[in-house]
Amino acid sequence: MDYSAQNIRNIALLGHGGNGKTTLAESMLFKAGGALRLGSVVDGNTVSDYDPEEAKRQISISTSVIPVEYNGCKINVLDAPGAFDFAGEVMEALHAADAAIIVCSAKLGMSVGAEKAWKYCAERKLPRILYVSKTDEDNSDYNAAFATLRERFGKNIAPLVAPIWDESKKVIGIIDVLHKRTYQLGPQGERVEIEVPADKQEVLDELYEALKESVAETSEEYMEKFFSGEDFTYAEMIHGLRQGVRELSLFPVVCGSAVQGLGTQMLLDTIIDLIPNPLEARPLMAENEEGEIDAFVAAPGALPAAFVWKTVSDQYGKYSYVKVLSGSLKPDMAVVNARTGESEKLGRLYIMKGKKAEEVKELQCGDIGAIGKMEKLKTGDTLCDARKVVKLEAIPFAEPNYSVAISPKTRGQEDKVAQGLNRMNEEDPSFTVVNNAEIHQMVIYAAGDIQVDVLVSKLKGRFNVDAELETPRVPYREKIRKTVEKQGRHKKQTGGSGQFGDVWIRFEPNPDVEEMVFEEEVVGGSVPKNFFPAVEKGLREAVLHGPLAGYPMVNLKAVLYDGSYHPVDSSEIAFKTAAQLAYKAAMPEGNPIMLEPVGELKVTIPDSYMGDVMGDITKRRGRVMGMNPDGEGNQILEAEVPMAEMMTYAIDLRSMTQSRGSFTFHFIRYEDCPPAAQEKAIQAAKAMEEE
Repeated sequence: MDYSAQNIRNIALLGHGGNGKTTLAESMLFKAGGALRLGSVVDGNTVSDYDPEEAKRQISISTSVIPVEYNGCKINVLDAPGAFDFAGEVMEALHAADAAIIVCSAKLGMSVGAEKAWKYCAERKLPRILYVSKTDEDNSDYNAAFATLRERFGKNIAPLVAPIWDESKKVIGIIDVLHKRTYQLGPQGERVEIEVPADKQEVLDELYEALKESVAETSEEYMEKFFSGEDFTYAEMIHGLRQGVRELSLFPVVCGSAVQGLGTQMLLDTIIDLIPNPLEARPLMAENEEGEIDAFVAAPGALPAAFVWKTVSDQYGKYSYVKVLSGSLKPDMAVVNARTGESEKLGRLYIMKGKKAEEVKELQCGDIGAIGKMEKLKTGDTLCDARKVVKLEAIPFAEPNYSVAISPKTRGQEDKVAQGLNRMNEEDPSFTVVNNAEIHQMVIYAAGDIQVDVLVSKLKGRFNVDAELETPRVPYREKIRKTVEKQGRHKKQTGGSGQFGDVWIRFEPNPDVEEMVFEEEVVGGSVPKNFFPAVEKGLREAVLHGPLAGYPMVNLKAVLYDGSYHPVDSSEIAFKTAAQLAYKAAMPEGNPIMLEPVGELKVTIPDSYMGDVMGDITKRRGRVMGMNPDGEGNQILEAEVPMAEMMTYAIDLRSMTQSRGSFTFHFIRYEDCPPAAQEKAIQAAKAMEEE
């Protein structure tokens, strides 16, 4: 069916890993008649988690689209991963969604994943519903979970649904607070209305009062009515709820069991009744051809425009997932890619349902679909009419801070690894790959070890190349601390023309300039001018390898001040070799020392973890430079830490702060290496050379 924008809802399912988001998506699809059976994460047969890696690990790795058709509306459910390593997928989903459902477990309440999801939504001013999952499982406690939400967000939390349990604490039904009704599941899993149990009437009344209080907060008129003791009409309740959700002053709470299907229908009703459609949602910001930035207002009758929020490039082909922001898209339509300025002809259009692609003749305004085989399109591109070219705001991917070196297990397959990673980078722009010529390693920068592990598995499964991981090498430097003068003399006579070059060079510390400075003070032509460039070239090649561990020399000044030559046997190669001999003789006597790269670390953490994090930074030979509050209850701790001590920091910080901490780390300068760290680096360099 074709759906107009008014009858479309785009929602992102967010929350902590393992809280039941994928099962909830399955339940919504099954209850709406979009699937013949309820898929299971354990069995690996869900519509949402279709990638072999997802089935193997029993976690979501990529955001998938599940279109649910219910009561004349289409709900595009974007099932986003809960594992923190795949936060890039969450960012993509939030860019396409108009609202979010944050899933909290009845066992854990507001977990770290839910906290982060809330923060992401708050930053983007997205309406949100809280769904308390797993109310039917052992050790679940809906009341405790709801209490944590109320404690955290106050009267902005509006209870729409609550569970009913029997004496043995087994959940047997749900309370629909708004309509003052109660339901339980029938023999076929259908929803059956029942009389409000006598012992639950007081609970229902209490929850209805709490709901009224939340609605009263949405306007002064309602507030006056509430305090005067008047009841709200049903129309006023719905109007207040809808307005509160849209204005972010009210967040409905629903609950249920996705496995049983309990509460799923009420969640679907709540989405349709309270969540804004694409025309009412917060507009994205866009830049026009004059460089002006303004809100892009969705409009069905306007010129076509769509945003590429995700790319999937696998054995099924390449699909560019788009959200249509205005007008509509049709196959073979000519559009402009705002990033490149080039005209593109649209390929076939699809509605995605997990991995299943259903071809359609048109994508309407507000809808989410995919375009096939658009090789030049990238995630973040805007497609628009040539008459109105706009570039929509980019997806704010977090900077990847976990680095690991990757190489093929079989020599000669480096290109295969690089090609595979580049293909996967099209799908997942949240990681980067750098071929670091200085340390002679290919380095992946990602969110964490699970993301890297998935990439290695996909290299094997999709590109048939085995890869291995190791800690990236640290790009040390070396320098001398005292002036040394040395002769370099190269003389070779092997019949015919010989080779002769003779130089005296003074090597001095030069702390102000990193690159080697070459000067000459030759008097009386002891070394002809035409050999000066050869001497300099020989030294520039030599300084790439220092005397301690073979790292590049810096802060060095080399002055050629004397020497001799032979009118026949002297040559450029002879003087180049002589300069290198002088360098090798001088460096060990110049009191050499290694320099280590030091970076600026900024860690954002809740106050309660400050002591642990500061102690850990001290263990890493770091210096704390200061602390600043971020205005959201966190502290930003600033420090300077040697890069060699930061290789596992992404994982260690996650462990120390229960995943609540985040950080950035950027190189700032080189500093003298302490003796113990220097010895460790020298031993590592020797071991690598022996390998």
